[in-house]
Amino acid sequence: MALEESIIELLGKKDYSPMRQDELATALLLRKNERKQLRRTLHKLLDEGVIARVKKDRFVLPKDADLVAGEISFRQSGSARVFPEQKPGQATREPLEIKSEDTGLAMHGDKVLVRVDDYEKRFHGRDRGSRRRTDFANMQFGRVIRILQRKRETFPGTLKRSRMFWYVIPDDPRIIQDILVSPPEQSAFLPRPKEDDKVIVRMLEWRQRHLNPEGEIIEVLGETHEPGAEFKALLHKFDLTPEFPQAVSEQVLEVSPKVTNSDIGNRFDARKIFTFTIDPDDAKDFDDALSIEYKKSGGVKIGVHIADVSAYVKHNTPLDREAQKRGNSTYLVGCVIPMLPHALSNGICSLVEAEDRLVKTVWLDFDVKGGLRKKSFSNSVIRSNKRLTYAQALALLKQSDLEKVRATPLPAAHQTGSTGRALNELKDDELLDLQKGVRALWKVAAKLRRDRFKKGSLELDMPEVKIYVDEAGYADKIVQHEYDESHQLIEEYMLLANEVVAKELSLAKLPYLSRVHDEPEPDKLDELRQQMAIAGIKCGDLTKRGEVTKLLRTIKDHPQGYTLRISFLRSLKQACYRAEADGHYGLAKQFYAHFTSPIRRYSDLIVHRIFDFHLTKSGNETAPSRPPKIYSKSELDRLGDHVSITERNSQEAERESNKIKLLEFFEREAERPEKNHFDAVITDARNHGLFIELTQTMAFGMVHISTLQDDIYHVVDGGAALLGRKKQKRYSVGDNVQVVIERIDRFKRQMDFRLTDQIEEKPRRGGRGGKGYGSGGKSRQGQRRRNK
Repeated sequence: MALEESIIELLGKKDYSPMRQDELATALLLRKNERKQLRRTLHKLLDEGVIARVKKDRFVLPKDADLVAGEISFRQSGSARVFPEQKPGQATREPLEIKSEDTGLAMHGDKVLVRVDDYEKRFHGRDRGSRRRTDFANMQFGRVIRILQRKRETFPGTLKRSRMFWYVIPDDPRIIQDILVSPPEQSAFLPRPKEDDKVIVRMLEWRQRHLNPEGEIIEVLGETHEPGAEFKALLHKFDLTPEFPQAVSEQVLEVSPKVTNSDIGNRFDARKIFTFTIDPDDAKDFDDALSIEYKKSGGVKIGVHIADVSAYVKHNTPLDREAQKRGNSTYLVGCVIPMLPHALSNGICSLVEAEDRLVKTVWLDFDVKGGLRKKSFSNSVIRSNKRLTYAQALALLKQSDLEKVRATPLPAAHQTGSTGRALNELKDDELLDLQKGVRALWKVAAKLRRDRFKKGSLELDMPEVKIYVDEAGYADKIVQHEYDESHQLIEEYMLLANEVVAKELSLAKLPYLSRVHDEPEPDKLDELRQQMAIAGIKCGDLTKRGEVTKLLRTIKDHPQGYTLRISFLRSLKQACYRAEADGHYGLAKQFYAHFTSPIRRYSDLIVHRIFDFHLTKSGNETAPSRPPKIYSKSELDRLGDHVSITERNSQEAERESNKIKLLEFFEREAERPEKNHFDAVITDARNHGLFIELTQTMAFGMVHISTLQDDIYHVVDGGAALLGRKKQKRYSVGDNVQVVIERIDRFKRQMDFRLTDQIEEKPRRGGRGGKGYGSGGKSRQGQRRRNK
């Protein structure tokens, strides 16, 4: 490390002139036996993009040679952007645009070295029109000159054949090259792969851009687009595995499936306090529970109980190391890849109904007006009286007729880790206790929510669209769940518990892992303001929180509310974990930590261990008998970076899973002889058609201009509408329309629709749709053959 620092320091000096390796050795005063180490270190720094080599084998810092290292992100068109590496303390650098002919041998996600191009020099003499030239002038271009590190060497994809050769189409449409492979008869696999099988291909060396890369098939996953094969491909792409190492499985066998007296020890016994959980229908594990006690003064004492995973997952055991490696659970459609083995995540740690469970508790005392008067902490043992779904909790909150409450159904057994008892099995007194508890909790939560927004917290609640699968794993239905009072109730107590714990650890001067959300860049907010103007929304200075909250209120009732809210979220920075209390912009909180989901997040498990240390240090009588683990700030920095990365990986996997299942659902819809109509809103107008968003499923798709057959349409008002040349019929951004599915391209991950008013024989609801205009698969293959 010392040699690396010496090299970088030397290359960064103002009077440094590019030197060769031998000259560097002399300048660094290296002895003969240290010169081999210099060669290895230079190669390492080159591979990492920290330094660059220029003509005549001389070494410089990349910035001195107009070179930038970063990650390349491709578009399906073949062009790309490179996102420069960001170093702490440095200003954010805008992405570089890379034309398709300048991407070299890079593939999506690779770490590359890019030479920055001068715009005027690059496009001198090209007639691009004044408007187009202005657009380009606002961008910075580059060309890839070196691959520093491949994102991956193996890819899931579909095996295809042409007349002359076999090839694999990668699942990721941003990997635009087909990979040539040997014929299946030359394969070592039995049974041998066949056309349209989902396979894993390892890419061999690729040296010439004008030739397709070659590879070898290393695994056959099954028939492409079949749920099992798609699931295996997703696991491979995101390095996820449902199985646990043998050492972990052996350790789990030592964990008792029941809470014993020795487990309880000196914990506070809260088993007789009325307690319940509220979770989604398809919840696999149950991290949190709420209890309520009514005080004579009219106030309430509320317990926020969080599964005590740290009681079972001890520091630096096989179980802990695997949990740390995974970082978090990943929730794919229809299944979960857990951070902890099933015996813990769905078993002894999960706060299921009618079972003793170990928890960490934040006790919150509220007065009759809902003001927080006192808080305390303990390790406790609870016994949940009831597992409620959000729908059941909402019924208890809204309905006074107990028979209507009882009619709220149980979730499907194959979709959840525990259904709990049906409400129609409960006696009146138990049902009334639940109703009283839910309503009392909501009364306090409603005040917490109002106060939070008054302090500047951003209201980012959106309807959640969930895809449910049948028992065979196929997408069966899509349901939009409103973010109603039952969701808000739970959210408020989880937010408060997270904040209270973070403040307590800060006051105790203990290093802990904060959940940080930095303020957005002013440039991003300027771009957002321009986007909103296109949608007809005027906003002021978005660096002022008051203007931001005003904008969010406007968006809430806008016809394109969901799309605009997504644009707003994209203008914000991504939240991360850091060993500094740098604040949470979205929540308007200075102190905030993740404490409430230790079954599915390693960050929370870390905070639980520090919480135990605090209980011991403060002399709390429920503190564990053995001294708990305490972390140094440097350890927390490293762990924060790691769990931030695993979180992003899981989020990408979850988005990909949703996209696959969405396409699967609409593909089956396209095959129906009687097509359903879907309500949609137009979000954009382009020369090649209209972009739409389905109202109920929040799915995005396109109405191709070739399906608008009653006239010749062209873009007007700067992309605000399509206008018919003869009939003057207008399709404007924000208009509500009805559509039927036209075609699905599973390879490009695209959905095309047709407007119902453009179908020659307008069908009744559920009637036959219009004619299609080609198979997505064939279109993709034809395009790829031309590329070859």
